[in-house]
Amino acid sequence: MALETPLPIEGKSPGGDAPRAPGAHVVQGTLALGTSRKILLPAAMAVLAILAWELAVDLLKIPVVILAPPSAILDKIVRFYPMLLENSVSTTMESLLAFFVTVGLGIILAAAITYSELLYDMFYPNLVFFQLIPKIALAPLFILWFGIHYESRVAFSVFISFFPMLIATAAGFGNVDNNMIRLCRSLGATKWQILASVRFPASIPFIFSGMKISVTLAIIGIIVGEFITSQSGLGYIILFASGSQDTALVFASITVLCIVGLLMYAAVVIAERVTNHWLVSTVTRR
Repeated sequence: MALETPLPIEGKSPGGDAPRAPGAHVVQGTLALGTSRKILLPAAMAVLAILAWELAVDLLKIPVVILAPPSAILDKIVRFYPMLLENSVSTTMESLLAFFVTVGLGIILAAAITYSELLYDMFYPNLVFFQLIPKIALAPLFILWFGIHYESRVAFSVFISFFPMLIATAAGFGNVDNNMIRLCRSLGATKWQILASVRFPASIPFIFSGMKISVTLAIIGIIVGEFITSQSGLGYIILFASGSQDTALVFASITVLCIVGLLMYAAVVIAERVTNHWLVSTVTRR
């Protein structure tokens, strides 16, 4: 009597391997291709732009003082790496301080104007008015008010990065299902309990959207302050190199500044993903 060979079940191999959804390898390959595309295409575009920049400067005989080629910029970064690193530390620390102050003030004031119509009517129109003022024109006033040290730079940075954080957070606090609010009130929850348990978790995507904008504006504010008062920092190096007509060093400082900005932005993105994962895990456990 011949032994019968069991028919393979769809998605499962005859050897008893774990079931596998039909086409799973195709989906995984597509996801991997999409991820590689998002990484490789921007990288390839950046490399092509740098090569075109180098060739244009060489073929058109553009003076280095007008436009330094990428090779000269890289040479400056390598030669002045200790100086650039030392000055980037002060810029980064002040930017982080301004960013954290901005986030704290934005969340606190957004909660206040969300729960108080009086505070909303008092503060919101004035905040919009101040947002319309050209902020760079007010930078010298911050020097007069806070002095020539880091306090003036941090205060100015908070001033220009505060509004997006406030608006995004207030929008998040207001973007909650009214039925959920009514349910919480019917169960006897206070306004602050609703804020902590309902409004704040629901506003997390809005808060991080505001943080992504504010983190870049915080760096801009610090650099503007360093242009005016600082004796250190990447802004000071850019200003000093411009006065010396050292265009390569200017671009080298800007390159380091871009790296600092990307790292700070990436930190916000990572914090957002960790927070979302934690919220999903918390809801799943409940």
